[in-house]
Amino acid sequence: MINHTSTKHTTPCMLLCIGLTTLMAQAQPLLSTAHRPGTPGTPGRGIASITRGPYLQLSTPSSMILRWRTDVATDSQVMWGSAPGQLTESLTDPALTTEHEVMLTGLTPGTRYFYSVGSSVQVLAGDDTAHHLTTSPPAGSDESVRVWVIGDSGTGDDNARAVRDAYLQYAQPAPADVWLTLGDNAYLLGTDSEHQLKLFDMYPSILRTTPIWPSIGNHDAFSIDQETQTGPFFDIFSLPTQGQAGGVASGTEAYYSFDYANIHFICLDTSGSDRSIDGPMLTWLAQDLQATQQRWLIAFFHHPPYSFGHNSDSEEHEPAMFQVRERVLPMLESAGVDLVLGGHSHSYERSYFLNGHYGLSSSLEPSMILDAGDGQITGTGAYHKPSAGLVPNEGAVFVVAGSSGLLTGDTLGHPAMQNSRFDLGSMVIDIFPHRLDAIFLTDTGVIGDHFVITKGPQPCIADVNRDGTLNFFDVSTYITAYTAQTPAADLDGNGTLNFFDISMFLTVFSQGCP
Repeated sequence: MINHTSTKHTTPCMLLCIGLTTLMAQAQPLLSTAHRPGTPGTPGRGIASITRGPYLQLSTPSSMILRWRTDVATDSQVMWGSAPGQLTESLTDPALTTEHEVMLTGLTPGTRYFYSVGSSVQVLAGDDTAHHLTTSPPAGSDESVRVWVIGDSGTGDDNARAVRDAYLQYAQPAPADVWLTLGDNAYLLGTDSEHQLKLFDMYPSILRTTPIWPSIGNHDAFSIDQETQTGPFFDIFSLPTQGQAGGVASGTEAYYSFDYANIHFICLDTSGSDRSIDGPMLTWLAQDLQATQQRWLIAFFHHPPYSFGHNSDSEEHEPAMFQVRERVLPMLESAGVDLVLGGHSHSYERSYFLNGHYGLSSSLEPSMILDAGDGQITGTGAYHKPSAGLVPNEGAVFVVAGSSGLLTGDTLGHPAMQNSRFDLGSMVIDIFPHRLDAIFLTDTGVIGDHFVITKGPQPCIADVNRDGTLNFFDVSTYITAYTAQTPAADLDGNGTLNFFDISMFLTVFSQGCP
């Protein structure tokens, strides 16, 4: 390096050479911190860029997978810590790749961490308030949990954007902990490029903070092979095959289960896996249902058992819907399932509180409707299950929520349904120790439907801290919940906090609990 201290007695040529040398010296640190396009796999020779992600996968109480894609191959590094600017931990995978996948382990349950992703010589994204992850709470714990559900969302158009934005606006004070998809995540064929446009480009801010748990739709299935677990769906997502997140090992990412707090989630593949009663998927399902000890049970998959959006009575045209109803529902109900979520039909359809309806729509008997009300506290009352845990055949709600991207289909009005509507939207579900609150949120931000399921002894709504006594602490807890706009303050269960919730609390508090 030329040590230049004076320009005296120098020629213009010498000045030019000195200037170029100085610029190269200043640029050298930059050239040593990345990869140059055109020379993939050569650390220290250029700048890589993220083309996908980062996004979160396979959350457990002590681990999380972070994934991202770059335009050139680099090693993979994640840094994390308790606050932006304080990322004190790091993990580096030296393998050179454009598809980065790093599992963080040894994390504390129910804890928020801020993170960055990149290579050993370059931070590509993060170390700010927009990049954070939260580990799952311990299985079986009584935590409040918010779930966001989208179905048939993979249109990549203004419809999907409107549904997304309505959710972001509604959930701004309390974003979801768990994100479920009901299939058809990327129209038309489920290719990698369609996933980029219709999933990653559509939900970037949610993907980097909320783990996504997807199910396979019939359109996603066009580009994959479930038997060999190959194709875009299997390449893109990291899902539990060995029971890493709770439940019994399925051995495949096509169907799986996981625990979150006191909820057991089961995802089935109704679009391509063997649906025979003695096949691998339903054999696994029976084992998984028998093993769970959680308080709540939610199943989600693409093809719903009841719908007129797509006609679930048509065995010829909709065999998956037919077989789900005949083969899967008896298994789920005998295990005490609380809520079953499906997509496929591009509509919203929500059932009464049902048990034992496995035939055609015309075979629905009054005895199969355990509660013919609306499931609303301010209406005919919440749907109630006497037992606090999972007890066979105490009733469940079945929802078709396949209108997160488009509206099509036949005439609605399946007799099992309490509410049917052609509206774009998604679902937000809040689950407490003994109560489940679900809303259908339209693309315009209107609550198009809501229902409540309670379990076990009916709690007194004014006993907010659940200590069996009404006192100042209940008033303080309720004021705090209302001020923070949390679902715990929504006493009438209509999805909106207003004077009526305050009035209900004060009335019950002043009268005393029964």
